[in-house]
Amino acid sequence: MGNHRPVSFTSVPRKVMERPIFGTISKHIADKKLTVNSHHGFIKGKLCLSNLIASFNEMSSFVDDGRAMNVVYLDISNTFNAVSHNTLTDNLMQYRLNR
Repeated sequence: MGNHRPVSFTSVPRKVMERPIFGTISKHIADKKLTVNSHHGFIKGKLCLSNLIASFNEMSSFVDDGRAMNVVYLDISNTFNAVSHNTLTDNLMQYRLNR
């Protein structure tokens, strides 16, 4: 039971608006260079797989050099659902995105 995710019943208007909003935010982030090369989430051409490969390469180099390494994995997949929409829009405005 713990391995199954609930079905999301998202409204149609929200789904329709998601694409242009995502496009606007993505373009703004790219234009203002608000990310670094190591970011993988929601970046075009960077997937979970590219993140895993980059992490594996980094860890391999530590092991090859005989260095110690600690790894912490966090699941923040439900974090967005817990964020107040007012807090989210206020934070987006700090990056000069309109409401």
